[in-house]
Amino acid sequence: MKFSYLPILALALASCSQADKSATATGPDARFDASKGQFIEALWKQNPDYASGMGYHKYDSLLLIPNAAQRQADDAFAQNKLATLGKFTLDSLSPNNQIDLRLLRNELRAERWYADTLKNWQWNPASYNLGASVGDLLNGRHFPLDRRLRNISDKISHAAEFYAAARANISNPTKEHTQLGIKQNAGGLAVFGSALADSVRKSSLTEAEKKTLTDRVAAASKAVQGYMDFLKNDVLTKGSFRSFRIGKELFDQKFAYDIQSRFTAAEVYEQALTHKAELLHDMGHRAARLYPKYFPGQKAPADTLALITAVINQLTLKHAPRDGFVDAVKRQIPTLVAFVNEHKLLTQDPSKPLVVRETPLYMRGSGAGASVSAPGPYDKGANTYYNVEPLPAEWTPAQAESYLREYNDYTLQILNIHEAIPGHYTQLVYANRSPSLVKSIFGNGAMVEGWAVYSERMMLESGYGNNSDEMWLMWDKWNMRSTLNAVIDHAIQAENMSEAAVVAMLRREGFQEEAEARGKWLRATLSQVQLSSYFTGYTEIYALRQELKQKEGKDFDLKSFNEKFLSYGSAPVKYIRELMLRPNQANR
Repeated sequence: MKFSYLPILALALASCSQADKSATATGPDARFDASKGQFIEALWKQNPDYASGMGYHKYDSLLLIPNAAQRQADDAFAQNKLATLGKFTLDSLSPNNQIDLRLLRNELRAERWYADTLKNWQWNPASYNLGASVGDLLNGRHFPLDRRLRNISDKISHAAEFYAAARANISNPTKEHTQLGIKQNAGGLAVFGSALADSVRKSSLTEAEKKTLTDRVAAASKAVQGYMDFLKNDVLTKGSFRSFRIGKELFDQKFAYDIQSRFTAAEVYEQALTHKAELLHDMGHRAARLYPKYFPGQKAPADTLALITAVINQLTLKHAPRDGFVDAVKRQIPTLVAFVNEHKLLTQDPSKPLVVRETPLYMRGSGAGASVSAPGPYDKGANTYYNVEPLPAEWTPAQAESYLREYNDYTLQILNIHEAIPGHYTQLVYANRSPSLVKSIFGNGAMVEGWAVYSERMMLESGYGNNSDEMWLMWDKWNMRSTLNAVIDHAIQAENMSEAAVVAMLRREGFQEEAEARGKWLRATLSQVQLSSYFTGYTEIYALRQELKQKEGKDFDLKSFNEKFLSYGSAPVKYIRELMLRPNQANR
């Protein structure tokens, strides 16, 4: 996810700013700071959609054509910037800039690896969706409507070229990404419909501008439909597809670039298997205590997994109605805000409310039922959206019931902690306020997802849910999901684990509903490594907290830890760890 809600304490901001100023007044740091600014500005022109996502809208009107010439330009850009970064050595820079240098190098190297080695531009038809970027521009508030419409008009004037290049790129795709490309472009096609037409009508554009834009919308819609027809008729019907599995070697490399952990992919996989056993042990004890309460007078099953399943099945009966799922999410947000304030876990800013909305059509179909879309560091005042995907209308009552039981009254609260407060929503506002723009922009997915998982446990440890066995058991089940995400991610991509085996594991040892297990299989076929980010980031953050807790003893303060950790932006946890364990933390 690319994810504004909480300001960092004024004292924390001041200390960071002072440290940066003192560190970068002269010498290599001053030169590196200048180089960072030049790099970021150049990157935005090189990748306008990336810039828009970060809230930088200078290049909104540009549409890059994803052809060989553009790939060559990207390669030249990366090589040039890597050469510039090569002029700086780690030991010549302040600790803060050392991390920024590492992040920039990783960003450029990863970009080239994706293009030259993984080559997902060939086999992922879903990576081409003009409607998604147009929808973000249309729904934004960064410019007045007229200017946004003019940017959209210029951008979509090249839609035919964009999709012609996309068609030329597709070679031996996966069936799963082809189907996703069709679904998401259908959602993208809706962006060019009534909402855009209504915006054009109520705008102050000249009649000539309105006609030009209307004609371009029609041409862009035709280009999108042509791409969808190509995927349906020329790609799907051929039936010749590569496997969605990338294999162990590529998985290990992608893990290193994306996660930037202290541990390898194989080590994280083994840690997840160990943690799975620990969770099952705790769940067994809690289920044994709860069984007499929910099954009075009945003999508990001798099999631990059957015992846990029986209790969980009772607890999941309490859930929102099918047509009230999104409203149930909305109602819980104020409760989370109040709890964080009352227990002084973080400093909050009520001036930036969270907007809960149904997931836009062009974002649906990836298997993620909820997500957060937050403004980047250039657009901190814009809305943060909590996207909640409503239950599909075509689902049978049984499918809907399975999904709602998975997101029952207990786990829905944990989901909202994870996605909203004090999870993603909170962390990403802090990231936007980090003194380091590099750390805010090149956010590390494992840190972002890890914080969200850590925040769940932190809330329960602070008394959320009244320390009940019910809430803890359901959190164990939820945390088992993050743990099994890492297990199946590795097992599917690197070890060819089958759909039947994955679903069986998720159902039996993850206690997941059928709909959730099938949805996770779909998600695992459409992504690689991202599912490992939750467990990896969480375990590293929690270990760091425990390490500092032992080191500081009675002086340890949870609120201070949370805010200090978040003040470093979305940097990899291993780098935040270096800074927080450094004797002189002011020098960062």
